[in-house]
Amino acid sequence: MKVKTPAVGGICQSIQGRDKSRYYLIVELNDDGTVSVSDGNFKKLAEPKKKNLKHLNLLPEFVESIATKLADGSKVYDTEIFSALKKYNYPQLVQNDEQ
Repeated sequence: MKVKTPAVGGICQSIQGRDKSRYYLIVELNDDGTVSVSDGNFKKLAEPKKKNLKHLNLLPEFVESIATKLADGSKVYDTEIFSALKKYNYPQLVQNDEQ
């Protein structure tokens, strides 16, 4: 199932560009039809990447804890975003952690 509308806290996958197949968390919706995304590792929350919606595959997964922090204006750490996306970007690390 593909999501049509982006939401802050939603998980998306890049389908175009140098970062193709990388997973991101949507941290901001921009007025010009783009979104700002962060992965907590290469693209930090202090300088999120601006991506066009047509270059993203929006997933139905949603990170509610980070979304509420972003909406409240509370401090969100890059490690929280990295941990939320760890199973998508680094599946081999998650398997090793479980052993």
